[in-house]
Amino acid sequence: MPDRPNILFILADQLRQDFLSCYGADFISTPNIDRIATGGVRYSQAYSQHPVCVAARVSLLTGMNAIKTGVGANGTFLRPDHQQCGTHTWPEQLAAAGYHTSAIGKMHFYPWDSSLGFNERIITEDKRWLLIQDDYYRFLAARGHRKYHGNEHEGYQENRGAIVSLLPWECYWDHFVGEQAADYLMRYERQEPLAMMVGFPGPHCPYDPTPEYLKLFDEADMPASAPEVDGQHPGLRRANIEGNKLPWNGVDYTEFTEAHKRKIRAHYAAMVKQIDDEVGRILEALEQRDMMKDTLIVFASDHGDYLGDHGLIGKGTFFEGSTHVPLLVHVPDQWATRSEVISDSVGDELVTLTDVTATILGFAGCPGTEHMDAHPLPGLGLQEQPTREVITGFLDGAWMAFDGRWKLTKYALGEAMLFDLLEDPQEQRNLLGDGYAKIYRHLDAAMVDAMMVSTTASHRDKMVYVRDLSADEEFGRAGWHRDFPRSW
Repeated sequence: MPDRPNILFILADQLRQDFLSCYGADFISTPNIDRIATGGVRYSQAYSQHPVCVAARVSLLTGMNAIKTGVGANGTFLRPDHQQCGTHTWPEQLAAAGYHTSAIGKMHFYPWDSSLGFNERIITEDKRWLLIQDDYYRFLAARGHRKYHGNEHEGYQENRGAIVSLLPWECYWDHFVGEQAADYLMRYERQEPLAMMVGFPGPHCPYDPTPEYLKLFDEADMPASAPEVDGQHPGLRRANIEGNKLPWNGVDYTEFTEAHKRKIRAHYAAMVKQIDDEVGRILEALEQRDMMKDTLIVFASDHGDYLGDHGLIGKGTFFEGSTHVPLLVHVPDQWATRSEVISDSVGDELVTLTDVTATILGFAGCPGTEHMDAHPLPGLGLQEQPTREVITGFLDGAWMAFDGRWKLTKYALGEAMLFDLLEDPQEQRNLLGDGYAKIYRHLDAAMVDAMMVSTTASHRDKMVYVRDLSADEEFGRAGWHRDFPRSW
């Protein structure tokens, strides 16, 4: 038996947890994704603390929150000298520990072809970044295709981004990623244990399934969206409309009817089904290579998608559709027995997407660092930390504190909301000012404390000293050199 498992981390893009059958969706069957929790744990209270693509992914790379990384939006990224600052990505740490690291699909790095610790990459970047000349770009060109903008498809504006792909299934984004990942596993012959990340570009918009998948879903069967409450978040709604008018999307959601939303949801469900089939292809490759017994499998998403909830589309706030994500972990048999993992169990603890980082490092035998915010996921036999009482989340212009029932959110637009998710799971009634001062103070204190601690830590690179320099003779001499950037 090897002393460390192979590691397979599958990350979908913009997949909300209530569109998987293992999370109770009765309008779709996702048996392959569901199967990952067999021999492991399905986490019911998993949240993306930074629900936009790049912020979530950088926190995953580093195990640190967005305040510490300085990446709270899609237009920012890690310092190029992050290693000199003492920040090492999990692929860098695993590669140093003797793993062979590979990344297939969307990673959303800047530059897009950076390695960031992956020994090999097969790149299929963001569905909205059409000019990137990655491996998928060359694959399409060899077959007489290219990456198409949504607005090149019939009905793009009228259906609010819900279209039928111009690409045939054999050339489709997620099929390419699944096929490349499965082929890579079938070819893997190295002696080192494998640490592999697979990033599916879907079900991110445009909502563009191929016709053979779209026909599986009826708009009438889709769950209704969470209603928009008049006057509850006008600034967020206005910003969402204006942001989606920009060229990357170019759709005007000023008029956004329930019919639009159900159509989008049917297209989105078809895209989820596409990914489920590709996950099945990857699992089949593991079985054919007899690798399932030695491979830790993690499945998650960087964030969700409103799909019309609250009159919104996409992500970027702390409403449930945006921040509540799927998280499934399959522990290989030998490690499950050793760790007494209960097969097909449900973890109800508050956990974060970033906890995946500490979990991967833990199974690889890599020590965590004090500056990481990630905790090993509970119930997997790793060294566990006390259960979180509150999750805090941060984006540029958006903060959250959530204790599993009560959720407080604040936005730079001046809007603040307090919801009781036990009594109001669709977040319809803003309780601020309704006699919940004690709950507000508790969550606000947790939010402010996390912000203060993380803000101080985010400036570690500029710290001149840790201990007082007044008694340091070297400092007293002319020409003393300041250590910059200061490492963790």
